[in-house]
Amino acid sequence: MKFPYKIELTPLSKTDGGGYLAIIPLLKGCQSDGQTPDEAINNLREAQQAWLESALKHGDEIPVPRLHER
Repeated sequence: MKFPYKIELTPLSKTDGGGYLAIIPLLKGCQSDGQTPDEAINNLREAQQAWLESALKHGDEIPVPRLHER
């Protein structure tokens, strides 16, 4: 299940372990990290899938992606 949600990618400091943090702001708590931007985004896609499946299972509201979000 893929939806065009906005992704925010932030480099992590060495004190935070380095790598990158990827989040989907519209899906509260949906985040992941990785050593490279691609790894962080790929891990985020797995987290997104789990987030959406959990929301469906529990009858939670699933936010609709905003088409013009930047």
